[in-house]
Amino acid sequence: MPKQQPKTEAAAAGDEFADVKELGYEEARDELARIVSTLEAGSVSLEESMRLWERGEALAKHCHTWLDDAQERVQRLTGDEPADD
Repeated sequence: MPKQQPKTEAAAAGDEFADVKELGYEEARDELARIVSTLEAGSVSLEESMRLWERGEALAKHCHTWLDDAQERVQRLTGDEPADD
């Protein structure tokens, strides 16, 4: 049986985690918190840890996008200028 090659980060984020885009903010945040707890516990294999890490990255990016969009909407509604980061 041939050894399975690891996926590139781009391929993993693009295909394997496409479902992340369908999650609401709270769902994504809660799943990310569960992943962090699992990784901190150290109770999974290295391969599973890497898969969880990559999914966590996709979830964190999704949450960040939700928060950025919410901030933009609030700024539009209140007429505030965007803050310099």
